Amino acid sequence: MAQHLELGRTGEALAKTHLENSGYEILDENWTHGKAEIDLIAYKDKVIIFTEVKTRTGNGFGEPEDFVDDRKQKLLAQAADEYIYLMNHQGDVRFDIIAILFDRNKNYILNHIEDAFWPSAT
Repeated sequence: MAQHLELGRTGEALAKTHLENSGYEILDENWTHGKAEIDLIAYKDKVIIFTEVKTRTGNGFGEPEDFVDDRKQKLLAQAADEYIYLMNHQGDVRFDIIAILFDRNKNYILNHIEDAFWPSAT
C-alpha cells in the first residue's frame, strides 16, 4: 500500500478513536457522494458532525488543517447536504477538522478543531 494512503488510514483510525473516547457516536466512515468523501460522520448532542481528517508527517508546507481549502469545503457541503436529506435530519450540523501531525519518531499531535468552517453556498 502506498505510504500516504497508509498514513491517511492511520490518521482516520486515530481520529475515530478520539471521537469515540469523547462521547461521539460514529454514524459513517468514508461516506461518498459524487466526487466528495466525508472521512467520519459522527453524532453528539443531537448534532451531526461532518469530520475531515488531515494527517501529515511535517508542517513545512503548512499545518494539516490548512489543506481543507474552499474547493474541499464546497465538496464536503454538497455531500453533507445529501447525507442530511437521506437521513431526514432536522437538527444542527457542524463541520470539524481533525488534524494529526506525526514527527520522525511516530509520535503525534491530534488537534480537534470543532466548527472549523461553514461552507459558503455553492
